[in-house]
Amino acid sequence: MRSVVIFLVFLFVFPSVSFPSNPVREFERIQKKILEQKKRIKETRARETGILNELENVGKRLARIEAELRKYRKSLRRTEAEIGEARADIAKTKKSIEKQKDWIGRKLRSMHRFGYSGDTLMLLMNSGDLSQMMRIWRYMEAVTIHEHEVLADYRRNLNSLDDQYDRLKSLEADLRKKAERVRSKENELADEKRTKESILSSVRGQREKHQKMLEELKEASRRLRKIIEESSKMDAYSATGFPRLKGKLIWPVKGTIAIPYGQQRDSQFNTPVFRNGIHIKTESDSDARAVHRGKVIFAEWFKGFGQLVIINHGGGYHTLYGNLSQIFSKVGDIIKANQVIGKIGTSGILNAPGLYFEVRYKGKPLDPEQWLRRQGR
Repeated sequence: MRSVVIFLVFLFVFPSVSFPSNPVREFERIQKKILEQKKRIKETRARETGILNELENVGKRLARIEAELRKYRKSLRRTEAEIGEARADIAKTKKSIEKQKDWIGRKLRSMHRFGYSGDTLMLLMNSGDLSQMMRIWRYMEAVTIHEHEVLADYRRNLNSLDDQYDRLKSLEADLRKKAERVRSKENELADEKRTKESILSSVRGQREKHQKMLEELKEASRRLRKIIEESSKMDAYSATGFPRLKGKLIWPVKGTIAIPYGQQRDSQFNTPVFRNGIHIKTESDSDARAVHRGKVIFAEWFKGFGQLVIINHGGGYHTLYGNLSQIFSKVGDIIKANQVIGKIGTSGILNAPGLYFEVRYKGKPLDPEQWLRRQGR
């Protein structure tokens, strides 16, 4: 009965379709096509990735490359320092060798002029008494020992200089390899940044993609609120005093506000946009600092916010620090005011170095500018 009803509806919607010789078979064929189409749609959706997913994947690759680059640059600086030390050692050894060469040269000229053994015998024969002769003998013995020591030290310095030159060559070869690794990673980083810029340019250029990204960001913000609310229920951390700090909080990073909080209108598409936080433009690799004491309840990657730290300040108040390239804190850490919690990066949706910062009360966003002290105070 149900099949006949659906078929009659199909005829009503599509009256131009001729009545088939076998309506049941025709209905089954249509049902099969509908199922195939649904399957294709499902597969397509499974393959599709949201704009935030694309940015997240690029952002994670950027974070990985930047971490490797930091490691290689640190190793490069260490090798450069070792090369500096090796060159200083070589200069010091060469200076000692030059002094010793000068002394040996003067000694050889003196021996050639006066004759070494004759000079010694003359001194001994001309001595008036035995005690004077013994003093001269001991003096000459000491001179001889000193000369042997000078010559031995000269040989050691020559051998040491050879070893130092070998070490310098090895360090310079190591430096070239490390410099090549740094250049390779820098090129890889530049490629990933171009990929990210291409995605963002596409978003900026197409209204549909722009709207889709905004919807994804709204969904991400809703998920954040849920995380904060659930964490607040489970977290035993309690503190008071945060509400009294309105307008007095230290800035989480030195910089200027590039994107403000609140309702705005997109200049390109003339669409309304609400931003839950502010983007503080600053230098790349700057320190991100906690604005007040509290407890870390979240410290990892979050789609749309890059590497993110959330701090519970008690009484339902939380601060959020996004767009980090490195995180120095972990969940459960008790944080002091002005403590460094991470490094600034470009891991969020904005392709510029800076910190994304939010203040929330019971999960709801507040205007961070009203909580931060005025610049210069």
